[in-house]
Amino acid sequence: MKFTIYGENVSIRDEMRSKIEDKLSFLSKYVAVDDDTTARVTVKKYENSLKIEVTIPTKVGLMRSEIVHDNFENGIDLAIDKIEDQIRKQKSRLSRRHKESLASSFVEDNGSEADVPVRTKTVYAEEMVLDEAIMRMEMLSHSFFVYKDVDSGSIALVYKRNDGQYGLLEIKE
Repeated sequence: MKFTIYGENVSIRDEMRSKIEDKLSFLSKYVAVDDDTTARVTVKKYENSLKIEVTIPTKVGLMRSEIVHDNFENGIDLAIDKIEDQIRKQKSRLSRRHKESLASSFVEDNGSEADVPVRTKTVYAEEMVLDEAIMRMEMLSHSFFVYKDVDSGSIALVYKRNDGQYGLLEIKE
């Protein structure tokens, strides 16, 4: 794993850099991490505190923690603890039927080729307006719905956002 460590309003000393690298090197025993994976750490100094942001892209998703603390050593420990909690949550979320296929992301990389889709489904985009697409999505209890927009004539995807609002992806050819 590679490390990119930035300091805003604070200079990153060698002992701070080595502490960050030592603390983050634990990740390879929990999650399959490539040599090309870059962990990005940003340390920002405010008047009375430090903000430590750690971002690590992995095969199971983006792991990120952000801690505001008055002490660097304690702050980096809390940031690492937060990432460890995310790893534990990801492992426990694996359902029984997907556990074997997805568990390979949490152990040594076995050199497999590209990931293969578990299921393929064909969708026919019907022509409709946005309001009708949202209504159908809600009636089906889906988190997204693909349709052909009446006004533009292009394929579009409406989806439910985490904040409860709706998002729209318009596909241009």
